[in-house]
Amino acid sequence: MIRFLTAGESHGKALLGIVEGVPAGLEISAAYINHQLKRRQQGYGRGTRMKIEHDEAEILSGVRFGITTGAPIALVIYNHDWESKSSDWKHFLAVEGDPPQGYEDLKVSIPRPGHADLVGAMKYRYDDLRNSIERASARETAMRVAIGSVARKLLEIFGVFIGSHVLSIGEAAYRKQNSRISLAKTLQALLQASCGAYKIAEEADKSEVRILDEHVAASAISEIKKAKKNGDTLGGVFEVIVSGLPAGLGTYVHWDRRLDGLLGQAILSIPAVKGVEIGEAFENAKRFGSKVHDELFIDHAGKIFRRTNRAGGLEGGVTNGEPLILRAAMKPIATLMRPLRSVDLKVREGAIARRERSDFCAVPAASVIGESVVALVIANAFLEKYGGDSIGEIKEHFQASRDSLE
Repeated sequence: MIRFLTAGESHGKALLGIVEGVPAGLEISAAYINHQLKRRQQGYGRGTRMKIEHDEAEILSGVRFGITTGAPIALVIYNHDWESKSSDWKHFLAVEGDPPQGYEDLKVSIPRPGHADLVGAMKYRYDDLRNSIERASARETAMRVAIGSVARKLLEIFGVFIGSHVLSIGEAAYRKQNSRISLAKTLQALLQASCGAYKIAEEADKSEVRILDEHVAASAISEIKKAKKNGDTLGGVFEVIVSGLPAGLGTYVHWDRRLDGLLGQAILSIPAVKGVEIGEAFENAKRFGSKVHDELFIDHAGKIFRRTNRAGGLEGGVTNGEPLILRAAMKPIATLMRPLRSVDLKVREGAIARRERSDFCAVPAASVIGESVVALVIANAFLEKYGGDSIGEIKEHFQASRDSLE
């Protein structure tokens, strides 16, 4: 099983990651990982930080001549802001030594509503909210994208591909019936192409907001411009799709091993994501059962198939062979350029929340992060069923299972 840990602060020297359990024999390169990192940094509405950072991962161990050895893989992404001559992060976030002169006046004591500033201080008894700000920052997800890229590469060997696109930003959404029908046809056509869900990601990446419909995309950009002008932020909904999944990943025998539960936890671990659904979950809640469950049919060759996929590829916490569909709702970012009311913990008086350099909208980036966290969950379910210590061994198990099902 793949396990991983991340470390590092938003403005610290670097983000670190250690990945254990990746089988030997997997071809992986920094270039492959960095392509995904670049995708995470794109999107209309990102802040000035993305102009400073040019995320690139360095592989420190666990890979030899471009092939995994089975040993833990160590990754590092250096923060360029740490090295910037115009910043003092080296002094403010120094690992050793005494605090810089005037540090008492630099302590952050006014929390931002909706962020981890205050709850972090309450939990760990900080007198400087900077500690909460740095680790709770979504900057940490850069390393999770790097780690998830390793899992993604593993899945692609077996024809499993992951993609995503944005469904809505603010009020901009697929509201008209004909636009929703057009989206469904587009997704279906892309899924039937070679590499399936990967094609969806490729098409979405052509849009500044990763929205497949140009009219909805234009509306979303207009919404973001409005938020930016008002010093506000916007959230939205994105969809992650996995194609090529074999039936039988996951299990219903224990609550903590159900794939739907594991996927939900992974998606909800992305900062600012507050809701998740599988398939048409929330719409299905309004319908009669006869309009919800995917009927089963059998073709002339004796193969069982479904004409619909309202379940989103999972039944009873187990993949059923249909594309996996997950949707996530991301709240507006908690840092506003026109700050909300807060309190100053130092003097116990009302105050205006502090500003931190931030994005106006990060839904497109969150969709790419969603691909990566889903890749890690699916890779573990895949290894649980077809596991082995090397890619060659997994291929043998995978083929034997397919032969058995046929």
